[in-house]
Amino acid sequence: MSAAVFISRILGLVREQVFAAMFGASNATDAYQIAFRIPNLLRDLFAEGAMSAALVPTFIQVQKEHGMARAWQVATRVFVVLFAFVSILALLGVIFADSIVGLYASAYHAVPGKFELTVEMTRIMMPFFPFVALAAAFMAILNACGRFFIPSFASAMFNLVSICVGVACAKILPHYGIPAIEGMAYGVIAGGLVQALIQWPVLRKEGYEILWHQPHAIRPIQDPALRRMMILMVPGTVGLAATQINILVNSVFATSVGEGAVSWLNYAFRLMQFPIGIFGVSLATATLPVFSRAWSSKSYEEASDSLLKSVKRVFAVNFPASAGLAFLGVPIISLIFEHGHFSHHDSVSTAQALAAYALGLTAYSVVKVLVPICYAIGQTKVAVLSSFFSVISNMIFNFLFVKQLGFVGLALGTSITAVLNSVLLWVLISRKLKTLGVTAKTGEAIISMVKYGAAALLMGVLVWKLDQMCLEPLVQTWFMKFLRVGVGLVAGVGSYVLFSILLGCQESLEILEIFKRRLNRRA
Repeated sequence: MSAAVFISRILGLVREQVFAAMFGASNATDAYQIAFRIPNLLRDLFAEGAMSAALVPTFIQVQKEHGMARAWQVATRVFVVLFAFVSILALLGVIFADSIVGLYASAYHAVPGKFELTVEMTRIMMPFFPFVALAAAFMAILNACGRFFIPSFASAMFNLVSICVGVACAKILPHYGIPAIEGMAYGVIAGGLVQALIQWPVLRKEGYEILWHQPHAIRPIQDPALRRMMILMVPGTVGLAATQINILVNSVFATSVGEGAVSWLNYAFRLMQFPIGIFGVSLATATLPVFSRAWSSKSYEEASDSLLKSVKRVFAVNFPASAGLAFLGVPIISLIFEHGHFSHHDSVSTAQALAAYALGLTAYSVVKVLVPICYAIGQTKVAVLSSFFSVISNMIFNFLFVKQLGFVGLALGTSITAVLNSVLLWVLISRKLKTLGVTAKTGEAIISMVKYGAAALLMGVLVWKLDQMCLEPLVQTWFMKFLRVGVGLVAGVGSYVLFSILLGCQESLEILEIFKRRLNRRA
């Protein structure tokens, strides 16, 4: 799954490179980012996050209690009901796009044509929402069946298709008097459709049957499994949406900072999504079915151990990623984005936002693991409480920091919120485990966090010194930029492994052993 997500993130970076080269950090890019946020937020609210967290344990429980035919019936009803509901929401988004954009980007009225362009692209990209919601439902069912690669690879196809179709449209549309940036919006629709379609053959291969009324003659609206899943989704919609809502709140503040602020934050967050997607989301998605099966079998100690192991592995891979992005931000961004209309000033500004975001990278990934666990153990109130806390605290930190630190303060406030949110979730889940006579092993998690944090910090300082003293003066061409980043990454990985061994960090060695076994098996 990490391999599939890695491919997807690489193509996602290519997509951002294309944007940076073609449009830079301009008013057009700002308009696109805000327009895309609306259907993307709806996806996280009503589809990918809450729906996946509710559907996986529901599907597994129905399969265990009533058999596969009944499970396929539930899946069919979820697909139909979900697609119909989100299609209605998308239609409302098209109709009221002007009012929606006006709620959080009214500052765009100050730039002639910027607000109108944002509204137009919002309307264009709304059909993306139903397609990607259906793709998320397919992915959840395949994950419950133990299939992870193709569902994760589907997002790579989204990036690839959106790039190809978007660039083609961006080249053609200006000949008809339509802004080139709108072509990228049409690419998003095509990518969302392909992301759903590519999973269908795999779903059929798993034995999926389109069952609506049979077996078990239960009316769809009265289906207890469907209703149970929807009840889980209601608080889940709030519980899993905190990150996207916080990003949206950041956008509201950023629209008033000035030209480029929205784009700098977006480019920085895209880079941060790279390790979150590869390690945080992958570990969370792989942990949920394992944890759910152990929990439903009342093997609480086994469930607790699997949770602790996942959190410690998050520490092992996300702390060094965080340090690498923070200490090597400028060379990484310069290599990836500094082409065409994207200037060195844009690189420095994006790197500042990236360093602030990187402080919360590990916490983001921990939250990705812990929130779905809340639904698996029936603690939906915990997720809702955590979400409300996250949104409110993020607003407070944004208000406090934006005046002194500008757009960097928005990223910093989001990171601090993520850290506090992860601590709150762990404490509340630990209390639930203790009521069942299971120790959450908080002390072991804290020791692991301190060790990996120390190893990552030592690595970051080392590669930063190496970069400043030996590599920065050599940078002139693209190849030298590539060499600079490559040497920094190799030095970082090598030193981190060394520091991990010296500090006795077991999970780093386990992860290296897993990769070694996989490579030997491939050979």
